[in-house]
Amino acid sequence: MNREILSVKQRFGIVGNSPGIDRAIQTALQVAPTEMYVLIVGESGTGKEFFPKIIHQHSIRKHKQYIAVNCGAIPEGTIDSELFGHEKGAFTGAIDARKGYFEVADGGTIFLDEVGELPAQTQVRLLRILETGEYIRVGSSKVQKTDTRIVAATNVNLEKAVQHGKFREDLFYRLNTVPIRLPALRERKEDIFALFTFFASETADKYKFDPIRLTPEALHMIENYRWPGNIRQLKNVVEQMSIIEKERLLTPEKIANYLPEINTTTLPTLSTQGREPESHTEREILFKILFDMRKEVHELRRMVYSMLDGREPVTKPTYEPQTGIFDTQISNLPAKPVETPIFQPAPQSESIIPKDSIIEDTSEVEEESLSLIDNEKDLIQKALNKHNGKRKLAAEELGISERTLYRKIKEYDIK
Repeated sequence: MNREILSVKQRFGIVGNSPGIDRAIQTALQVAPTEMYVLIVGESGTGKEFFPKIIHQHSIRKHKQYIAVNCGAIPEGTIDSELFGHEKGAFTGAIDARKGYFEVADGGTIFLDEVGELPAQTQVRLLRILETGEYIRVGSSKVQKTDTRIVAATNVNLEKAVQHGKFREDLFYRLNTVPIRLPALRERKEDIFALFTFFASETADKYKFDPIRLTPEALHMIENYRWPGNIRQLKNVVEQMSIIEKERLLTPEKIANYLPEINTTTLPTLSTQGREPESHTEREILFKILFDMRKEVHELRRMVYSMLDGREPVTKPTYEPQTGIFDTQISNLPAKPVETPIFQPAPQSESIIPKDSIIEDTSEVEEESLSLIDNEKDLIQKALNKHNGKRKLAAEELGISERTLYRKIKEYDIK
């Protein structure tokens, strides 16, 4: 192992020799002497808070101020004041001027933990510091300068947050100059026993009793557990067992009491990364509503045309998905007999129909096309025919601009 990496582990209390953790330390050591911004990503409880300290202590700023800020723990109304400072009377309760973290840490390093929780307004201010090193106190108009290195960390996927409009894309790329990814505990199973032993010894030394130990079966159990809380969860479980269990040698039955999800399997599963969950999205529901409304309008139009012709409005049986029945009611309007009925049920036989027989309707119902393209093309053609090919009048009839209509005509090749 690299002596420098070993020295860092001993100095900062990092336990484990997995390739993922060694790679993260090596990257931190390489980027530390530079002025590049660093973004540390990883699940909650993976130890992201150690790496800004490693970067700061191995940089030329190590003799200056180091400040760690949890962006998710500061209320949205006061975070600008905390980061950039404020003037006296800037808001209710500002009885005196106050320096912000960027002013205090000038020349040093600021660690922005949970940077994905920053409000949109604060993201704009932070972007200005990253680009020009300038900021303005809350309630002031004076531009101030700061020479502060920023190391950020997050446990959320900032790329998805950018796609959903919750995080600025330009800020993401500024912060993500050098990414450092910390592996989850389930990805470094070879380190679980070393971490368990370290936490057990630490707790035993603190409370003056013998450290707990594991049987081979118990070790196999904790190595194959998912550990959703990562190292933080493992430490808490070890401390609980060290205090509560009287027997120092732990069996799988003992450990199962502290791992409620122990039956959760770690077998490989199909990855859903990059795919949307297979459920009804809002768009699918909206399309269904539009299709249902279109059917109702079509039936209403058929009824109105029949009334204008002096014939009885023909009602086609419609299916109600909420009730699960067919609605065949016909409105009580004065009408003339219809020569050919649209819907005519097949004559029933007096004999009992076997259960496994197939019942077929004697009438054929032409299925209506639900294609948006086909229906849009048909409406455009009808509007043009109605106005003798005059695009301006057809566009007004359709409720679209003439330019859009021209584009649709070319797109659908309408003559």
